Amino acid sequence: MKVIRNSKSLLICAAFAIALAAPVASAAELLEKIKTDKVFTVATEARFAPFEFVEDSKIVGYSADIMAEIMKALPGVELKRLDLPWQGILPGLAASRFDYVVTSVTVTPERMKAYHLSAPIADATMAVLKRKGDTDIAKPEDIAGKPVGSQAGSAQLAALEKFAGELKAGGKGDATISTYTDFSEAYADLGTGRIKAVINSLPNLLEAARQRPDVFEVVLPTFGAKTYFSWAGRNDAQSASLNALMDAELVKLNKSGKLGELQKKWFGATMELPEKLAVSE
Repeated sequence: MKVIRNSKSLLICAAFAIALAAPVASAAELLEKIKTDKVFTVATEARFAPFEFVEDSKIVGYSADIMAEIMKALPGVELKRLDLPWQGILPGLAASRFDYVVTSVTVTPERMKAYHLSAPIADATMAVLKRKGDTDIAKPEDIAGKPVGSQAGSAQLAALEKFAGELKAGGKGDATISTYTDFSEAYADLGTGRIKAVINSLPNLLEAARQRPDVFEVVLPTFGAKTYFSWAGRNDAQSASLNALMDAELVKLNKSGKLGELQKKWFGATMELPEKLAVSE
């Protein structure tokens, strides 16, 4: 499988430069520190509509609305959101450069071991986006032998590589995979015909097609195992109470129907979500 690197190296370097900045969290118990300092600093990749994106110089979207609800549990605390390229977010979390990750982290077994992943916030099952009217791709398996793209360092890219490997092993041809710093670059290349498809999670592709219905359409059914988006905290003793608070608030919003209300607002439909992740996911 040939992999073409189309990522913008300057943005990736910037992500890691930010990750090397002075940490905001000390060895003290994190939730208490947040309450004392009255600032909760989280990292976001605000290029992942409709989950998180910039509009009128503000980070808005599904996750912003969820956080507005959760911050009611932290009266007097300011929410500070850092907009970072995806490639620097999890390394920055591991290095304690901010308190928590409030962006769409696709659940994988590896990430569950390395971080505390929150209660699920949305469905993240993989799907294919193609140019509208492209009869060469009628089902996910039709990406075999074609140039396709996804985001560098993402679970979506890993899912694409696995799926392409399965197609090749089945004698259906090898996909040529291009990688991108963010999905907007991949969508741009799809729109101009440089690639034939983009692999991302279904909710994001539905949003891309909704934004440009004359250019894109989603290929169904989805492919691969059912999976979810979560947020992430550090998996250490200092972060335990903050992680517990975030999980409890997300479960409360799920049970009350508020998450479903926000899903209808941003996705046009509700999603059935478990209250917690299974260890095997």
